[in-house]
Amino acid sequence: MNYAKISQVAHYAPSQVVTNDDLAKIMDTSDEWISSRTGIKRRHLSRTESTSDLATKVANQLLKKAKISADALDFIIVATITPDSMMPSTAARVQANIGAHHAFAFDLTAACSGFIFALSMAEKLISSGRYQKGLVIGSETLSKVLDWSDRSTAVLFGDGAGGVLLENSEQQRFLAEHQYTDGSRGDSLTCGRIGLSSPYSEKEAAAPYLTMEGRKIFDFAIRDVAESIKNTIESSGVQVEDIDYLLLHQANIRILDKMAKKIGVAREKLPANMMEYGNTSAASIPILLSECVEKGLIHLDGSQTVLLSGFGGGLTWGALIVTI
Repeated sequence: MNYAKISQVAHYAPSQVVTNDDLAKIMDTSDEWISSRTGIKRRHLSRTESTSDLATKVANQLLKKAKISADALDFIIVATITPDSMMPSTAARVQANIGAHHAFAFDLTAACSGFIFALSMAEKLISSGRYQKGLVIGSETLSKVLDWSDRSTAVLFGDGAGGVLLENSEQQRFLAEHQYTDGSRGDSLTCGRIGLSSPYSEKEAAAPYLTMEGRKIFDFAIRDVAESIKNTIESSGVQVEDIDYLLLHQANIRILDKMAKKIGVAREKLPANMMEYGNTSAASIPILLSECVEKGLIHLDGSQTVLLSGFGGGLTWGALIVTI
């Protein structure tokens, strides 16, 4: 049998930090208003780095930690909703930047669930026995798709990237998963609509900026995502008390508080870092995972059981339980 394991983790964020007080200078908001509703205190915003630049920093870190060359990689998957361009893909740019000449590369678009969907796909590639090593990276420069006059969205998001090196393993590490999409509710969180504009079509306006119906997304997370997490745990054969950490998408601290109660786990098992980064969409879970390893909470020695869960635009949501 062929199995996959997460062998290395890494993350990177732009050096420019913008606090809630900084935002209050350019829009009608305050630190108290933002932090009391979301838990967010600051976010990292790019000055010059693109999505592929952030992802490349993560890719190079992963190779350095693993002490392998880029030529050893079989594939690169980048989860993002803020690519540098529609083509070449962000993953193709990363492949060129690091010199991964033997790797095929592609982007995956599933918003804040993107890293979960990409990690699930990568696990299947390695479990097939045809591929040995690959990178899965979530990378976003959300600052370029925000309407900076809209305080309901602009205060929530940040830029950053995180990722993992996935390798073949002799033991099963991916224990259970559930993934979902409900396109009928997709209009509650949108970004980057491209309008019709050919000489042969009716003209249709583009809608480049991110829009969100916050209450609908909050309720969706508490109801649908919590249920999917419970279903994933039940199907895994793992008892909820035996899960060491639940690494959930970092959108809102109040979502984590309510999620812990609905799932029936101690709140301290749900680490949080949106205070520092805001919502980084597909990058949020791998950034959190990498920080947990840095802090010594997660050891990458195969001794811990971790649940990863993403949820967001699409609507999409999903969970994975892994031994890590």
